[in-house]
Amino acid sequence: MNKKYILSIDQGTTGSRAFLFDASGKVFASAYQEFKQYFPKPGWVEHDAEEIWLSCVAVIQKAIVKSKIHPEEIAAIGITNQRETTVIWDRKTSKPVYHAIVWQCRRTTPICEDPEYKKFEPLLREKTGLVLDPYFSGTKIKWLLEHVPGLRRKADRGTVAFGTIDSWLIWKLTGGQSHVTDFTNASRTLLLNIKTKKWDPKLLRIFDIPKKILPKLQKSGSIFGRTIDIKGLPSGIPIAAVMGDQQAALYGQGCYDSGTSKNTYGTGCFMMLNTGKKRVYSKHGLLTTLACDFRGEAVYALEGAVFIAGAVVQWLRDGLKVIKKSSDSEFAIRGLKNTGGVYVVPAFVGLGAPYWASEARGLITGITRGTTLQHIIRASLEAIAYQSKDVFDAMRKEFGHHIRELKVDGGACKNNFLMQFQADVLGAEIIRPAVVELTAQGVAHLAAVTMNLWGSATEVKKRYRIDKVFHPAISVKKRGELYRGWQKAVQRAML
Repeated sequence: MNKKYILSIDQGTTGSRAFLFDASGKVFASAYQEFKQYFPKPGWVEHDAEEIWLSCVAVIQKAIVKSKIHPEEIAAIGITNQRETTVIWDRKTSKPVYHAIVWQCRRTTPICEDPEYKKFEPLLREKTGLVLDPYFSGTKIKWLLEHVPGLRRKADRGTVAFGTIDSWLIWKLTGGQSHVTDFTNASRTLLLNIKTKKWDPKLLRIFDIPKKILPKLQKSGSIFGRTIDIKGLPSGIPIAAVMGDQQAALYGQGCYDSGTSKNTYGTGCFMMLNTGKKRVYSKHGLLTTLACDFRGEAVYALEGAVFIAGAVVQWLRDGLKVIKKSSDSEFAIRGLKNTGGVYVVPAFVGLGAPYWASEARGLITGITRGTTLQHIIRASLEAIAYQSKDVFDAMRKEFGHHIRELKVDGGACKNNFLMQFQADVLGAEIIRPAVVELTAQGVAHLAAVTMNLWGSATEVKKRYRIDKVFHPAISVKKRGELYRGWQKAVQRAML
């Protein structure tokens, strides 16, 4: 049977997607399913890893049924995923020992603020390119080992396994035959030395984490294992590419070369700048991390992470219940010329780059008797753009010269108001592609390259189509006034 389709699994923070790409690189069929979010305490965020797995199974089945292809026609699988979310499971039963601790979760703030660990910040920065923050997996692993009864003993014996979501899905897809991860996901753990590209013994000692629970390391474009006959997928399909979601989006945008950049608007916002073989250590709150070139080989990148972006729209929908669906946010503010001086700082789980303020909390400022729900909705959307400007300005300083354009992707970039306001506050062109779900496309392309189905870096660039370019439409003076108001609001959120 002719194997001509690539199955791409895009496992995100609030839902799972499956895409089937045909031989021309176009989406042949897709499916999506949300799963439950758990908030056991303020600032804590959890997922049920089994629910994540079942959601992936469901969307794979739905996509195959929609496509009407035979599963045997699938040539390879690519996996892209929410990155720092941490799972530990029993090797024998394949059952998680505790809920997955999500990248947004701030429960490990006390560890990060403990002087015993704060003293290692320069070393952590040098070895991992990251900052000491609850965002990353290392402190989450430590918390689990210290708070789940009996887990430390099991970890020391090696009867449990740690993984980010990619490793968990690979384990399940291969029936426990493969315990692996790729460099892009590993670089987000606080445990990988990004120079040697190995798990670092000194970092493991600092966090008291046994190496035997960690997955094997591989380059993003390689064979991570083969499926067993499970849940509608035949056995033997190679998992041929794995990338963290933001690196997959960078790849999908065709940003293989040094100096190219993108911003993804999802639950959070993630801006990345490819720096090639050069490790650039930021003085402005950015992270140094691993991405990959078109062959899947590791290269370096600068990244700025905004924790709450699209999630603020979900809050409007599910928390305040002022809109029925996320797309209503754009229509709700039609005709509204400004926010009336209102600013929303969505620091629900602290602030990420460039502030790294774990204890910051959300606020709404500038409210008057004339303030309406429309003003709050618009201010919430503007907050996404302001947070991206915080990162963009830091990245511009590191890069050393003006960045004239920014490629965008992710669900929230479909919002025309948001994209125009983003262009306005950045003073740069925003380029939105025809296909905005580039994480799935990126990892599908790399899987095809690994399997020698699509041969070169030019394949993605050939298929790249621009939907719209947003040009700045406000004065430099107005831009400055708006941004100064935002900066004042942020300072209040960090008091």
